[in-house]
Amino acid sequence: MKGILGRKQGMTRVFLEDGVVEPVSVVALGPCVVTQVKTRQRHGYQAIQLGYETAKKLNEPEAGHLKRITQFRHLREFRVDDLGDAQIGQRIDAAIFQPGDLVDIIGISKGKGFAGVMKRHHFAGGPKTHGQSDRARAPGSIGAGTSPGRVFKGTPMAGHMGYRRVTAINLTIVQVDTERNLILVRGAVPGAKNGMLVIKESRGKA
Repeated sequence: MKGILGRKQGMTRVFLEDGVVEPVSVVALGPCVVTQVKTRQRHGYQAIQLGYETAKKLNEPEAGHLKRITQFRHLREFRVDDLGDAQIGQRIDAAIFQPGDLVDIIGISKGKGFAGVMKRHHFAGGPKTHGQSDRARAPGSIGAGTSPGRVFKGTPMAGHMGYRRVTAINLTIVQVDTERNLILVRGAVPGAKNGMLVIKESRGKA
């Protein structure tokens, strides 16, 4: 199972052996600990639950779930085809990845606050001349009056931009530093600096 939790450290660049400059994102991985192993016979599906970062305080259900091991702030499940020799208390770190591996990275995108349709949905805006005075950045028509007489669900409008779950797929791992539990991933990953990420083996095709 190649899945782990981590935090984005920022971006930098590395020079490859052929001299090409590669922009990379630095991601600090775990270390994570296996907190639960779910089997098809008992739970209906196979999954491994990982705990990440020590928690200062937990409610009673969470504390009861983690009573045999350290209390963790974050818990995430990774579905697997084969449980292998996974055991509760097992430590997972950057060693599960190798340079050249493809991964999918899930994070919360940067919040941009309240944004208009030009910034949020890339609208062109209204005419810049011919007498208009206040329509330059307006959304324009949002539907007819008599029929359908309502605004369709999902109509692009101004509103809260960003701060949503985003998945970047098929990202290549350029380098792995097992001593410091870091990986360097080609390109950008979702979220702000120090944002939490879910990193798992890619199952898609580029």
